Amino acid sequence: MEGSSSSSSSSAIFYDFLDRMRNPASLDLVRSIKSFIVSFSFYAANPESDGKKVQEFYATMEDNIRDHPLWAGATDQEVDCAMEGLEKYVMTKLFSRTFASSPEDAKIDLETSHKIHLLQTFLKPEHLDIPVVLRNEASWLLAEKELQKINAFKAPREKLLCIMNCCKVINNLLLNASMSENHVLAGADDFLPVLIYVMIKANPPQLHSNLRFIHLYRRQTKLVSEAAYYFTNLVSAKTFILELNAKSLSIDEIEFEESMHAARLTNKATEKDATQALEEMTTSQGQTDPGSSAVFHYKERSGSSNYPYMDKEAGDLTVGDVERLLSAYKEVVTKYTSLCTAVRNLSFSRAEPHGTNLEAKIVVSTQAEETETTFLKMGFTMGQVRNELLSGKKSAPVQKLTDANCTESKLQINEHRVSC
Repeated sequence: MEGSSSSSSSSAIFYDFLDRMRNPASLDLVRSIKSFIVSFSFYAANPESDGKKVQEFYATMEDNIRDHPLWAGATDQEVDCAMEGLEKYVMTKLFSRTFASSPEDAKIDLETSHKIHLLQTFLKPEHLDIPVVLRNEASWLLAEKELQKINAFKAPREKLLCIMNCCKVINNLLLNASMSENHVLAGADDFLPVLIYVMIKANPPQLHSNLRFIHLYRRQTKLVSEAAYYFTNLVSAKTFILELNAKSLSIDEIEFEESMHAARLTNKATEKDATQALEEMTTSQGQTDPGSSAVFHYKERSGSSNYPYMDKEAGDLTVGDVERLLSAYKEVVTKYTSLCTAVRNLSFSRAEPHGTNLEAKIVVSTQAEETETTFLKMGFTMGQVRNELLSGKKSAPVQKLTDANCTESKLQINEHRVSC
């Protein structure tokens, strides 16, 4: 599929860029890139200002690359590939600083996700006037999966590719219907309702922040033509959903309000039950296995309609259970990502505005996160991880892992021998 080929192409471009940056002749470019990345640590996050800085940096670096000996005689396509690699490198490094950096963005993410979650409980294709000939569940599911991948990437180009792949699946559905079913295409009048329905079914996490991230940090020369058309349609679909009411749909107003009210009640009951379970787990004493404790408390509540599957085995589930389980999974992921964003924003607000050796602080912070993740994968509990990281004494396997991480970091630093 195209998504797979696009992904491998993106990786090849990126690694080619990194190979060129390892060349000693690229020392001046490396210094410029690292200096720009570190400079972001001096200022508070401001999406519009940050986006402008990044776009200006792209323009400056493109001129520098064209004039650089490493790209002497390079074609426009080769320079463009270098710029794609540069964009991915810079924005991956700045991702935690630039993605969902505004409290307003996080708020809109929650509002969008909550609205979609309510609509998922009752919205049907006929409410959006989607013709029967375009109601292809297999194609819709494929488009949903492409859109849901958007949060797995940090580079603006790769996030945009998820949107384009989703839209191309829908576009192919329309083309097939026009050829096999003699359906007369109505352009956006056919395309947009299907995209809206797919977006509601997919409910991708942090949708608003992802769209804003692409708009601000994707090279503006690349947000044109087909990419611009699909991106604009997705933005329009998100806006439509946020502003959606009974008049926006082919549904009786009373039925719409009743359906939304019922969805809100169900959602509140679910949140209340989850909060109570969390409080019980937090206050319980002497628990040596938090995982089994969590299951125990949830199983106590499995008699309620909100968590009917906690005491089930895989063989007990039916095909009819899939949709409800998927909806619950999406809700958990959405709340988790929103919580992570809130914690990250809190961390930034408490960060020191000035300091020495900023790049060293960034490297240490990143190493700590990677080490913690590795410990967890090795089977350590969160408590053990904290003890290992905070205490001066380390167990044998932990010391070995730490030494390996330090060696790898030294190799990466010595690779360019650049100090910013």
